[in-house]
Amino acid sequence: MLPVRKNKCGQRIVFLRHMYKVLLRILFLFDPEKVHYFSMNNFKALCRIPIGKKLLLRFLRFPAPPLTYLLGIEFPNKIGLGAGFDKNALYLDELTLMGFGFIEIGTVTPLAQTGNDQPRLFRLSTQKALINRMGFNNDGADLISERLREWRKSKNLQPGEKQVIIGGNIGKNKGTPNEMAWQDYEICFDKLYPYVDYFVVNVSSPNTPGLRELQEKDALKNILTRLQSLNARLAGTSKPILLKIAPDLSFTQINDVIDLAQEINLDGLVVSNTTLDRSMLTGTAKTLAAKIGAGGLSGKPLREKSTELIAYIHKQTHGSLPIIASGGVFCAGDAREKLNAGASLVQVWTGFIYEGPAIVKNICMGLN
Repeated sequence: MLPVRKNKCGQRIVFLRHMYKVLLRILFLFDPEKVHYFSMNNFKALCRIPIGKKLLLRFLRFPAPPLTYLLGIEFPNKIGLGAGFDKNALYLDELTLMGFGFIEIGTVTPLAQTGNDQPRLFRLSTQKALINRMGFNNDGADLISERLREWRKSKNLQPGEKQVIIGGNIGKNKGTPNEMAWQDYEICFDKLYPYVDYFVVNVSSPNTPGLRELQEKDALKNILTRLQSLNARLAGTSKPILLKIAPDLSFTQINDVIDLAQEINLDGLVVSNTTLDRSMLTGTAKTLAAKIGAGGLSGKPLREKSTELIAYIHKQTHGSLPIIASGGVFCAGDAREKLNAGASLVQVWTGFIYEGPAIVKNICMGLN
C-alpha cells in the first residue's frame, strides 16, 4: 500500500506544479504587488468554501515531519515564511493550511505607514528573483496586535497553546531619527508581546533611509539591551529575540555582530535580508535591474551569498548561535544546503512566489 500512496502523492505534486506554472504565466502579466493581494484574497475566499478547503487540504497536506525544538519553541517543521509576505497578519489561517511551520509577520512599525511610492515590487523572472523597495508599509502596531488577538481568540487557543508559531518582525517608522529608534522597537515589542512567539529586530532593510546604520555595534547594543530589559520585565515567559542582518556586511561588521550577540546572550540571527549587490545578475535581468534602480534583491541570485554568510557565522560561533536561514530557498536541495551550512530553520519568500502554495510540502517531503 505504501508505494501506491507515495505514487499518488507524487502525481499530486506534479499536477500542482503544472497548474501553478500555467497560473503564474497569467499572473505575471500584471503588477506584482496587486497580484500578491489578489492571489491571497482569492485563496482566502476559496478556503471559506467547504469543498474548496477540502480540495486544498487534499493537495497540500503532507506527512508530519519530526518536530524541531529551537529557542525553547516546538516548531511543527523547519520551513517558515519570511517577513514581508504577510505584513499585517491577514492570512494566518491560509498560510497555516499551506503547511508553514512558522510565519513571521511584519515588518511592524509603531505607526501605520504607506511605505515608498509605487511601483515598488519588481520581478526578474529569468533569474527567479525580485527587487523590492516597499519601505515598511504596514497597518501599525496597534491594529496588527489587535488583529492577532482576535485571531488567537477565534481559534480558542488557551494560554501556552499554539496552532502555528508566529514571529514578530519589528522596525522603526521612517520619520523616527536613528537616535530615537530604540523607542519604536520598544513600542512594537510591548504591543506584540502577548501574541507572538518570538521577535526579530529588523535593522537591515535597505528600503528605509539610514536604517542599516543601526547595524553598527553601539547602536545595535542600545536597541537590543533595552529590548532584553523590557522582555525581563513583562509578565509571563520571556520571548526569544533575534536579529536580522544584511548579506552586505563586511567581515568586520559581521564579527562585531557576533561579538555583541555573544556578549548580551542574543537568542539568534536571521540570515539574511535582501541585498543591494547586483553582481550575481546576468543578461536581461541585469539590464532590467539597472532600469528598476534602488531596492533589495531577493531570490535565486541571493542563495549562495546567504549560505556563505550562514556558514561563516556558524563556524565563528562553533554552532552556539541559532540561525534561521533566509535567501534563495526554492526546493529541498536549497533548504538542505542552508541546514548543512549551520542553520536550524529555513524561511522562504521569493521561492513561494515562483513555486506556489505547495512549496512547503515539496521541501518537507524532499528533506525527509
